[in-house]
Amino acid sequence: MAFLTSNTPLDVVKHLVLIAVAGLLLVLGFFYVYLPVSTHHGETITVPKVTGMNVADLEKYLEERNLNYFVDDSSYSPNIRPFTVLVQDPAPGEKVKEGRKIYLQVSMKNPPVIKMPKLTDGSSKNAMLILKSYDLVVGQIQLVPDLASGAVLKQLVNGKEIAPGAPIAKGTKVDLVVGDGQGNQTFAVPNLINMPEDEAITLLVGQGLQKGEVFEQPAEEGQVAGTVVRQRPVAGPDATIRMGQLVDIWVAK
Repeated sequence: MAFLTSNTPLDVVKHLVLIAVAGLLLVLGFFYVYLPVSTHHGETITVPKVTGMNVADLEKYLEERNLNYFVDDSSYSPNIRPFTVLVQDPAPGEKVKEGRKIYLQVSMKNPPVIKMPKLTDGSSKNAMLILKSYDLVVGQIQLVPDLASGAVLKQLVNGKEIAPGAPIAKGTKVDLVVGDGQGNQTFAVPNLINMPEDEAITLLVGQGLQKGEVFEQPAEEGQVAGTVVRQRPVAGPDATIRMGQLVDIWVAK
């Protein structure tokens, strides 16, 4: 008949110590051996420069370096070859782990289509700013007779008017027809000689003409001070002027 022996308190303590040591070794092994090996802890790759490369060449190039890529944005430029990498993240030279994705912005093959903005009834200067903000190109600016000086009268693409809201590709050249501030209407040059200066100016404005330079000269015999003694252009039977043009006057003093 076998006799059962009970563990002494010392044996229990030894067992507990062994269990604690084994547990500690397991924890340390997990964090300092298993994880570093499985995650390649401490192993990094220097990100290469891929901007300027074609997307078609990237897969093999990055696969050889244990990296991946993802195109998350695109933009259009007529001066850049389609599918060229424009921007990359992370930047060249940064340290990353194996398998890291490089996020790319790539140039588009075709320009995006937008809605044509409204340029008419505004100034040509403002129209140019609008075209630039829409990535459209300012083409020819044609001045035509019209009292609306500097105002855009028509917006054209390839010689044809294009309505606001019509589809148009970015980078398209847009021509502008702009008023020259003078108009088409012509009439006889008004005779201002011997008229008081203020009345002469009032007459010019009333006929759609503009006051030009006002010169002073000493009054000669028979001339009344403050009256117009000379004008340019000169009035005459065949002399005509177009609305909006300038008229210079000489006043006796």
